[in-house]
Amino acid sequence: MDWKIELIFVPVTDVDRAKAFYVEKLGFNADHDQRVSDDLRFVQLTPPGSACSIAIGEGLGMSLEPGRQDTIQVVIPDADAVLADLRAKGVEAEGVQELAWGRFVTVHDPDGNRWTLQELPDYSAA
Repeated sequence: MDWKIELIFVPVTDVDRAKAFYVEKLGFNADHDQRVSDDLRFVQLTPPGSACSIAIGEGLGMSLEPGRQDTIQVVIPDADAVLADLRAKGVEAEGVQELAWGRFVTVHDPDGNRWTLQELPDYSAA
């Protein structure tokens, strides 16, 4: 039986600002943006090529404070190219950090939530 991670909640203070950042700066697809009630807004965004999405919104029942999500890691094809692309779009990104298990770029959303972007090592070269 397969288990697949579908959705990760990311706490934000300003949904519209966060949505603009993820869509316009990081290139995520805006899958859903629904105001269910005055107290509930659900926004689902998906990174390009990913089977897993993130959710931001209002009234989602998250206990994690905005800016505290720092555990999301995303695989990217080329750390140098992604870093250059992010900086060209005005995103403050840190990198490229070289480690034995990959090359890393770090980026923060407007609330300070940290994303780690990893270029996997070429295991076929070992």
